[in-house]
Amino acid sequence: MSYSSSYILCTYFSFLSYSALAQGNGAISIGWSLTAADKPDTSWYSPSGEFAFGFRKAQDQFILAIWYDKIPDKTIVWHVNDGSTVPAGSRVQLTADRGLVLSDLKRNVIWTSEPFSGTAFYAAFFDTGNFRIVGSKSSTVWDTFSNPTDTLLPTQTMDVYGKLYSRRTETNFTRGRFQLRLLDDGNLVLNTRNVLTDFPYNAYYKSNTSDENRSNQGYQVKFNESGYLYILRRNGDIVELTTDKAIPSTGYYHRATLTYDGILVQYYHLKIFTGTTGWTSVWQEPVNICTTIRELLGDGACGFNSICTFVGSRKDCECPETYSLLDPNDKQGGCKPNFTQNCDRNDPVKICMILWRALALTGRYLLMSGLLIDCFCIAAYYNRNSCWKKKQPLVNGRKDNSVKGKTYLKISKVDLPREHHPGKPINFKTKINGTMVLVGSMLLGSSLFVNIILISVACFGFLDIYQKKSINIQPANNIVETNVCRFTNNELVEATDGFKEELGRGSFGIVYKGLIHMSSTVIVAVKKIDRLVQDGAREFKTEVTAIAQTHHRNLVRLIGFCEEEDHRLLVYEYMVNGSLAALIFGSAKPSWAQRIQIALGIARGLAYLHEECNTQIIHCDIKPQNILLDEDYNARISDFGLAKLLMLNQSRTNTGIRGTKGYVAPEWFRNTAITVKVDVYSFGVLLLEIICCRRSVENIELGDKAILTDWVWDCFQDGRMFDLVDKDNEDILSDWEKVERFVMVGICCIQEDPSLRLTMKKVIQMLEGVSDIPYPPCPSPFS
Repeated sequence: MSYSSSYILCTYFSFLSYSALAQGNGAISIGWSLTAADKPDTSWYSPSGEFAFGFRKAQDQFILAIWYDKIPDKTIVWHVNDGSTVPAGSRVQLTADRGLVLSDLKRNVIWTSEPFSGTAFYAAFFDTGNFRIVGSKSSTVWDTFSNPTDTLLPTQTMDVYGKLYSRRTETNFTRGRFQLRLLDDGNLVLNTRNVLTDFPYNAYYKSNTSDENRSNQGYQVKFNESGYLYILRRNGDIVELTTDKAIPSTGYYHRATLTYDGILVQYYHLKIFTGTTGWTSVWQEPVNICTTIRELLGDGACGFNSICTFVGSRKDCECPETYSLLDPNDKQGGCKPNFTQNCDRNDPVKICMILWRALALTGRYLLMSGLLIDCFCIAAYYNRNSCWKKKQPLVNGRKDNSVKGKTYLKISKVDLPREHHPGKPINFKTKINGTMVLVGSMLLGSSLFVNIILISVACFGFLDIYQKKSINIQPANNIVETNVCRFTNNELVEATDGFKEELGRGSFGIVYKGLIHMSSTVIVAVKKIDRLVQDGAREFKTEVTAIAQTHHRNLVRLIGFCEEEDHRLLVYEYMVNGSLAALIFGSAKPSWAQRIQIALGIARGLAYLHEECNTQIIHCDIKPQNILLDEDYNARISDFGLAKLLMLNQSRTNTGIRGTKGYVAPEWFRNTAITVKVDVYSFGVLLLEIICCRRSVENIELGDKAILTDWVWDCFQDGRMFDLVDKDNEDILSDWEKVERFVMVGICCIQEDPSLRLTMKKVIQMLEGVSDIPYPPCPSPFS
């Protein structure tokens, strides 16, 4: 036998011996795999056996994770970063080119260990709990310590820009609403976030380790072997997070976890289990999250319309009476009202017929009247001689006995529980003192007679106010009196810090970000009308008049205005997720479910303007830049500067051309009367943009694809509709019937002949699938 042959055989047998021992010493070879199953010994272990890597049961499926294996509850300390669960039979394999690859039964890749650079030679699982993939020259190409989930372990370090994400719930491992981040200014912060966009809201905890000169700012979070968690400054100083004396690491396990309810807790656990205690808290931050969170944005500690109670060292979330959980499996996901809020301001009789009732601890008539009359006020907080009204959604509700005052919550009589009869008190279990969302214990008034009198007085008060408003319409030189706030120019200069931060440019003005201090500090968008634009004053009056008369969840709300000498400004509620244009034309495309939600929201907003307002409104400039997105990605129509209001007996009007290239209906160019069908045309173009995630007019080099409407018709006519969407998007392909329906509705909306276009009410019915769609004709038979 030659020398080379002997060497190969020796190497081969050495490899077999190594492979047989690998699991015992924490080494894993390329090609090794684990399969998700309900049987033991399907894991890889660290040398001491204290940590296990493999599949754990989670919500009737399995999750790839690392856990403490020698304690009864087998606490998970790391899992696949997005929390994906997989069915039994799924597999994880160590590969040379991609590291760990998790695939389902059909071998579709669910997750890989990324970012991954280089070639993997093997993996090593250490007694620290770190799973490390090793490349050439013993380099680390990927490890779990550098890609944490919700937990830090002793010897682990988190650098600047490092993050921990809470779980959605205790048993749901997808990323939740809370984050721990080490910022580049040196501060370690806790904050809530927008789950869809990962946008971080205001911090509810800061370590205060920043430094203007950078020489002394924090740059690492370290968890040492002794069980101390601290922030290391650049000059070597230490800021301890573990405030008490650390428990010895020799006989105890340690971990620091961002819990699913947003609290950073350091725990310890006796290594030799005695059957008496589990994990014990060393320290936590914040001490009481219910009273700590004071956010300008976000949905608070427990979600919208929810009440936070701190019990022991943890929080509990509950819904007020007449509200229920948005997600029955997620108590932190917020609450929804079990009643319908009808806000047709132009019909006070209808408001009175709804018979709103207020639930309060004590009855004060004046507050009661204000609460009943203001349809959009869903709750009011009263303290001595001060009163703050709140609209949906309610945020940061909590039980706080230190706050003096009472909060009133409004529900509708038609939605009261069946067992309740008018005149009989409602006894609620929840009795809360505090701010924002507090539920009272008794229905105002204890008899049918008293209730009727109070409601009658409230209605008469509303009718009186309504009549006064109709009288107070001023001459053309003054703005129409509305229920919105009037600000001075100096107030808005201060609110925007001298118009410092520009958000965008709309018709006839530039929009700036600002802070308005009312009952609380509110982020707003301030539109400054360009005084040099011809007819600017008229367009300003148009926008205020149009928006002040509208109230719909898919329209941007006007908070106030300023008309002072030649200063004209509009103050809107701030939309945290920006414009639809940024979402659909950006690199990260929205999901198909998001596109459906947004398209329906725009359609409902337009239907309201066209058919439900007392004064019919043609928006005249529907385009992605004028569709804003709130924190839940609900579409809000904005920018009414070009709007045309029609009188009650009008259905069409003559006006100069308005709108934006690519969205303008053909009749604008023919000098003919226009109707609401111009908005339908613009919506059709916008709907096709949402479906295809591309602009209506692209580079001319695209040839036949340059004009979106023409290209869509060609693809539809030729049976090539798959060309319109991302063929790799499984959500779209699995819902193909709805894709076809949306495309056909879009084509029906862009008909050159206005009489062939749909109404927005019909559009909604077709998009929702409750009405059949006619086979669309060629949209441009004349051109």
